[in-house]
Amino acid sequence: MSILKVARMGHPVLRTRARALDVGEVRSAMFQTLIDDMIATMIEYEGIGLAGPQVHEGVRLFVAGMESGHEKMRVVPFINPVITPVGEETVDGWEGCLSIPDIRGKVPRFKHVVVKALDRRGQPFELDLSDFPARVVQHETDHLDGTLFFDRIKDFRSLTYLEEYGRYHAEREEE
Repeated sequence: MSILKVARMGHPVLRTRARALDVGEVRSAMFQTLIDDMIATMIEYEGIGLAGPQVHEGVRLFVAGMESGHEKMRVVPFINPVITPVGEETVDGWEGCLSIPDIRGKVPRFKHVVVKALDRRGQPFELDLSDFPARVVQHETDHLDGTLFFDRIKDFRSLTYLEEYGRYHAEREEE
């Protein structure tokens, strides 16, 4: 496995809509290596999700850590994801991004979503997600559409550097 270079805000790949994949591409050895490399890269940089465009690949793929109870975090590849909000409730929450290092901001997202995608074998699956996991898949799917979390911020006064987030905001979120 290789650690991939992460595109930073300003690179055109982050503002370009990624193309859908067909099942033949998904099952190829080269694509399977890309999935493994993206997982290794996400873990190396201590991310919770990573999308194809963030590693200079304009394909509709992201990997994300999904909580699985008391077990170790499970990293799931999502190929050609489609998100459907369940209800209209949105929640403001802190987000960061490996492509915008050391910055955090409050972003409104749907509280509850259903995501349909293909797994790494090209088989369809569906997840019903709420709260933080729902936020993660919305953030990563945005990358596939050329959208960054800055584009969704309603109040830019929430922007903060990671160090100040940890010092002044992180504890409040846990209360």
